[in-house]
Amino acid sequence: MALHTLTLDLAAAAPKTRIQARLHVGVTGSSDLEIMMHPEDLSGRVAVTVVTPVTGFDALWTRVLQKFLDDSGLCDARIEINDNNATPAVVLLRLQQALAAA
Repeated sequence: MALHTLTLDLAAAAPKTRIQARLHVGVTGSSDLEIMMHPEDLSGRVAVTVVTPVTGFDALWTRVLQKFLDDSGLCDARIEINDNNATPAVVLLRLQQALAAA
């Protein structure tokens, strides 16, 4: 199976939240995903890499990730997502879990 990689450079509308350590939540399994985050000085921005078997949903990924950033204010972080057909609701849940774990 070929995997699709999406690389995004995003910023929260009001950056204010920084994580202090590396973290990992979730597992790449059927209809789920894993998220790894770590702090990185990116001038307030967030670098995101999504690896997924699904193509054609780049705009939806961007909207979901931007909503998370705007809601949380996360900044200066690198996020890596390994997806296995998760729904947008599961994506937001895992992102929120990761931030809560931080």
